[in-house]
Amino acid sequence: MTESVAEAKLGNSAAWDALFHRHQLPLYSYVFELIRDEQASLDIVQETFVSAVKHIGGLREKHRFGSWLFGIAHQKVVQRWRAKSRRIEADDVELDDLPADSPGPGELLVRREDEAAIHELLARLPEPQRAVLLLHYLEDFSLEEIAGITGATLGTVKSRLHYARRALRELIEETR
Repeated sequence: MTESVAEAKLGNSAAWDALFHRHQLPLYSYVFELIRDEQASLDIVQETFVSAVKHIGGLREKHRFGSWLFGIAHQKVVQRWRAKSRRIEADDVELDDLPADSPGPGELLVRREDEAAIHELLARLPEPQRAVLLLHYLEDFSLEEIAGITGATLGTVKSRLHYARRALRELIEETR
């Protein structure tokens, strides 16, 4: 991947395509889990890549492209939080819109209920704790990388992860 980053720095559009395809879904998933708005998540991912294209010259360590990109997206999410207070709502799924080979309605409803319960619990965590939890467990970033992405110190990241785990565990216990 470092070859793609080096090529992207030189303006190679095929390299940018490769980087985009490699990072777009994980980036979207992370952003969506934080803001729970499909269109805004897509917009933020697009804005993140536009910023990355503009500022790739400032990237010193090619092997850190992923965490650098997530850092840009994280800052855009924080800007969105600051610009507007948000309300997290569960997404509605229309059964008629599903492809024919998808799971049956019963199985789909059970899955959606489980997913909705998890999302509801995550939504109850403070945003900084939720972000650290998602970056560590969903995106597999190290604590050091998360510190770089969020702009927090390593100690703060460790603390947020500790309290996020504890809070999530308590929320799970409350729902049982």
